[in-house]
Amino acid sequence: MKPNTQRSLVLALLALLMVATRVNHWTPIPDASWAVFFIGGFYLRQWTRWAFPALMALAVAVDYAVITRQGISFWDHYCVSAAYWFLVPAYFSMWAGGLWVARNYKRSWGTLGLTVVALLASTAICQLLSQGSFYWLSASVAEKTVAGWAANYFQWLLPYLQTTATYVGIAAVVQAIAASAVKSKASTTHSDDARKL
Repeated sequence: MKPNTQRSLVLALLALLMVATRVNHWTPIPDASWAVFFIGGFYLRQWTRWAFPALMALAVAVDYAVITRQGISFWDHYCVSAAYWFLVPAYFSMWAGGLWVARNYKRSWGTLGLTVVALLASTAICQLLSQGSFYWLSASVAEKTVAGWAANYFQWLLPYLQTTATYVGIAAVVQAIAASAVKSKASTTHSDDARKL
């Protein structure tokens, strides 16, 4: 499969995953948005200039559709304030984590360690930007204190990390299976060519 075909397939799958899980953040199937941007950074690094904005626009479009379908003005919703626009740098921190793993990727166990570090760091930054901006800028939070912000930050960090790590882990398993299948096919083709000689 050609690289652009692979990237197109990955982009389509990531978009589908985001739409399917973002429509309701509180369903039994958790929102995959953070993982989508991390995985996108890994697989779509050559398309960052337009793939990241496209996925970002899709996230906003899904939010808009979900909110307005409830009969609420988008701008009047609890989750939408000046802080909403901090999702752009927050999600880009996830994308950057994926980019960093891609730049340092080798087929070795060491890559697993790099992925864990990148995932922890990018998730912590994403949470800082998204939760921090909401806490400090949104009128929805009445009393703002550093202690209250810190408690809220850590209360939600682990659940977001678990969800993101689950989706990224599934993607890593699929990557390993695909790489193994390609290697096996190449080995079989090489053996068949050697027999013909």
